[in-house]
Amino acid sequence: MSHTHVAGSIHADVAAAPVWLGLPDDVNALLPQLWSRNTAKNEAGELTVAGLTVSEIADRVGTPAYVLDEDDLRSRARDFATAFSGWDVFYAGKSFLCRAVVRWIAEEGLNLDVCTGGELAVALAAGMDPARIGLHGNNKSEEELATALRVGVGRIIVDSEEEIARLSSLSDQLDVRPKLMVRVTAGVEAHTHEYISTAHEDQKFGFSISGGQAAGALRQIHDHPRLQLLGIHSHIGSQIFDADGFEVAVRRTLRLHAAFAAQTGVELPELDLGGGFGIAYTSQDTPSSAQELAEALNAIVRAECLAAGVAVPKLSIEPGRSISGPSTFTLYRVGTVKPVQLDSGATRLYVSVDGGMSDNIRTALYGAEYSATLASRGSDAGPALSRVVGKHCESGDIVVRDEFLPADIRPGDLIAVPGTGAYSRSMASNYNHVPRPPVVSVRDGVISTLVRRETVDDLLALDVG
Repeated sequence: MSHTHVAGSIHADVAAAPVWLGLPDDVNALLPQLWSRNTAKNEAGELTVAGLTVSEIADRVGTPAYVLDEDDLRSRARDFATAFSGWDVFYAGKSFLCRAVVRWIAEEGLNLDVCTGGELAVALAAGMDPARIGLHGNNKSEEELATALRVGVGRIIVDSEEEIARLSSLSDQLDVRPKLMVRVTAGVEAHTHEYISTAHEDQKFGFSISGGQAAGALRQIHDHPRLQLLGIHSHIGSQIFDADGFEVAVRRTLRLHAAFAAQTGVELPELDLGGGFGIAYTSQDTPSSAQELAEALNAIVRAECLAAGVAVPKLSIEPGRSISGPSTFTLYRVGTVKPVQLDSGATRLYVSVDGGMSDNIRTALYGAEYSATLASRGSDAGPALSRVVGKHCESGDIVVRDEFLPADIRPGDLIAVPGTGAYSRSMASNYNHVPRPPVVSVRDGVISTLVRRETVDDLLALDVG
């Protein structure tokens, strides 16, 4: 019998550096693809972003902190709007959402995808036009659906028979005609460079194409006197580096689209291909640009529409991580440094910082890989195999599993971890009653607080005793 470590295999091994992590020629150098476009190191070796050093930022807002490059996020939004001209681009708010980001993406011409009543409330509070909002979710409550119908969201992505029934009842009560898309499972799961086209309909999202449920949901909405059917929605995975995985999904989705047209005489006006476009977290990651993705997806859709004998519908996508992710790094201060001898004979430095799994759960939860750099100074020391860990009472509290940092790293140094704009603050917790860090943006040397730092008073305010 084999046994698995209860916190996952990521926490059970003592292997040295992974194959992909090469010994750096310069331990101070940055890999540009990992960082926002206005991030660099100055002559002293200190990390700067949009005109400020990290020491200045730490002095003003403390650590840990999520540091967002506003111009970078805006430019990535513009890249998608430009590359996918003629498409509707919905920013996936689940990656990171606050009122300022809602305003920015709206100003850059993007729509917004939300998946809970809370995300919808943030969007509305920021002044987003409800007609430019799409509502996702596999278990939307009646209250969430009623709110969406009252404010007039542009589309609701339907995910179950129960939801269709709820919308039928609510549309009568509120005297509205909601616009709906049907989320389908196409039997394709894409992740980074690989995709698999079987056995991936065993999940909580969507209606199965192969099982016939998707066709039934389309017909049910089409035949309803109040519900307006916009089209089909498909999402195949996350951290996808190219468009290859979309080909099979588009083919199967358009076959469903064509079959519906043959049965009803109506070609559905829209098709959403979802999101999941990846970013570079480490040197092994090679994501495609927005332009490369747009060219590939346009070619796939045109070819498959021609093969299916249907016109090209109005198309939409939902990038999130690829806009918010690279725009932000997390800034930490080192508290302790502990060399640990491995069974292999190698030594690993355990570098403990003032945050951890409460501000970035992805390493512990998914086995996600990140990078890091000594941010507050340059160093002449050689590279040392290191693991950046947090302050929590949990052995799986790992921020960066494998990285080479200068061997002279010491308490008081600042460390920056890039690519944390997506899902870090969104999934943050108060584990061990640690207040969540602030999100600050930097533009032209000016710091703005987007989400303030939590305090102990905030934590106690929820504890009614």
